[in-house]
Amino acid sequence: MILVADIGNTNIKIGIFDGDKLVDSVRLATSAAKTADEYWMMLKDMLKAKGVAISEISGAIMSSVNPNLNYTVEHMIKANFDFKPLVVGAGLKTGLNILYDNPREVGSDRILGAVAAYNTYGGPCIVIDCGTATVFNAIGEKGEFLGGAIGFGLKTASEALSQSAAKLPKVELTAPASVINRNTIGNMQSGIVYGFIGAVEYIVGRMKTEMKCGGAIKVIATGGLSEIITRHTKIIDIVDRTLTLRGLNIIYRLNT
Repeated sequence: MILVADIGNTNIKIGIFDGDKLVDSVRLATSAAKTADEYWMMLKDMLKAKGVAISEISGAIMSSVNPNLNYTVEHMIKANFDFKPLVVGAGLKTGLNILYDNPREVGSDRILGAVAAYNTYGGPCIVIDCGTATVFNAIGEKGEFLGGAIGFGLKTASEALSQSAAKLPKVELTAPASVINRNTIGNMQSGIVYGFIGAVEYIVGRMKTEMKCGGAIKVIATGGLSEIITRHTKIIDIVDRTLTLRGLNIIYRLNT
């Protein structure tokens, strides 16, 4: 079994794989204040709950878009297992042909999603990662990472609106029954959620046109806020919340 860890700006996603099977996963709040020991206690509880012995873990791989936690998570793994984790970055095989002006600029989380989507669902496809930011990735028919777009995250936009306008409250991220509403909270929810969905539909539509692929282009959504979008649009074909973890597992197998 191997341990995979995806360190994001808001959450750390950790999973245990037995071959291609995801045995279990856990989502922990990203906090630079937590120590390696604190994260280890949480991970140990997950392993115990699933009946997985520490000795059964034979390797690990991690990726990060939050450099403040790299040492903490890497130290946690090295201190409690008999190996160092692989770290996703330059030099590791991904199986993708990254057609980016500077491939080193591509965030590791984008690579993970692209690798898992292409290996699981085939190409061409578009991956939408709905997290702190909303990231759109285009993958060609033969596994080319074509690039994409990065936009505001749904939660990030909502918080920015309430912080910037003194009279606007924080609101729950749910879509009201109609776009036209007669109270401030309903107006905000409509503008934030439906406005966000409209932006997603427009960007995906433009990407499909620019990709110039003969066949159908699958659209895969992942990330904590993906389900809010899929309830109100038909542009998403697949929701896969485990995409980045499975991408880590695939990259680990390619490099060991």
